[in-house]
Amino acid sequence: MATNSSNGTTTTKPPPMPSPLRNSKFFQSNMRILVTGGAGFIGSHLVDKLMQNEKNEVIVADNYFTGSKDNLKKWIGHPRFELIRHDVTEPLLVEVDQIYHLACPASPIFYKYNPVKTIKTNVIGTLNMLGLAKRVGARILLTSTSEVYGDPLVHPQPESYWGNVNPIGVRSCYDEGKRVAETLMFDYHRQHGIEIRIARIFNTYGPRMNIDDGRVVSNFIAQALRGEALTVQKPGTQTRSFCYVSDMVEGLMRLMEGDQTGPINIGNPGEFTMVEN
Repeated sequence: MATNSSNGTTTTKPPPMPSPLRNSKFFQSNMRILVTGGAGFIGSHLVDKLMQNEKNEVIVADNYFTGSKDNLKKWIGHPRFELIRHDVTEPLLVEVDQIYHLACPASPIFYKYNPVKTIKTNVIGTLNMLGLAKRVGARILLTSTSEVYGDPLVHPQPESYWGNVNPIGVRSCYDEGKRVAETLMFDYHRQHGIEIRIARIFNTYGPRMNIDDGRVVSNFIAQALRGEALTVQKPGTQTRSFCYVSDMVEGLMRLMEGDQTGPINIGNPGEFTMVEN
């Protein structure tokens, strides 16, 4: 619930109502779930898990900038599945009950390639998804990132840590874009009563990773496949935690179905230096 103060009085703004079919006595509709960025690495695994429930209808919106239709080929043509080629920086008009908002390039190689597009996806894309959630009364989950902590001075980072950030660096299109997206989520929650969930995702690995995405796990795999020595960036004392993708999906779904708005860190609690890995 959102609270607003006016003239010294406090009022509670209830969330928007979902479709009347949700409470129908005679017809129980399926849960309609939108996954933006659902053709990507984590998104496609999330779709796989959601589709295992016969009461779920899943709509994927993706522009294939970093995702691939191949990741979803097992579901194409399924009666409970719909795939839309769509850029979230443009409004999307669909009727849904839940929104998993994953759309955004998450690899430095991709988001540095088009930094303006990256921050537009984070800001305008999130605005569009929040507008949709407001219109249809859907609950929305944003996949934010551990990058909102910047170059942290605290290890590990609790959700209460505000970070040590650089607003003008070459990675800021992603880091600051996600920070703005979190701000928008909470502003819509407080002002309009939207049901929100925010997950801060840490390093994730597993099948369907892009081998050329420039992140440490895929770099190690690519070098091993080529028979090359594994290399790390200096000084090698930087720390990372690694979470398997199925565990990440489980965390996202539990957050969506739970009562906590977040932000919630989702990842492996064990951190290692790159040299230790």
